[in-house]
Amino acid sequence: MNMIANCLVAVVAALHVYFLVLEMFLWTKPLGLKTFRNTIEKATESAVLAANQGLYNGFLAAGLVWGLIHPNPGFAFQIKAFFLLCVIVAGAYGAATVSRRILYVQAAPAALALILLWLA
Repeated sequence: MNMIANCLVAVVAALHVYFLVLEMFLWTKPLGLKTFRNTIEKATESAVLAANQGLYNGFLAAGLVWGLIHPNPGFAFQIKAFFLLCVIVAGAYGAATVSRRILYVQAAPAALALILLWLA
């Protein structure tokens, strides 16, 4: 069960690296425009804010990876639990303020990973 939980934590980390790339580097490109349903005008105006948001997603990914590689299992659990909770809160806030889709793309995988982590 621990291996499955860690695999899902790694998936959540990878998703946040992907969000970083989308928000920091592809925001005004066709993939970024399509993903976030933006016009080029809106994306250009908000590019700096999106890059900042992407950086925060990178910090979430880094924290999850730190939890995956930490040698002390007890502390690694705490790190992973903390960063998964951060992802869940960010996803819930995004779903409430931006798009309900964020709940399914960001918060749900993190919640599932957290449940599996606790069960492991």
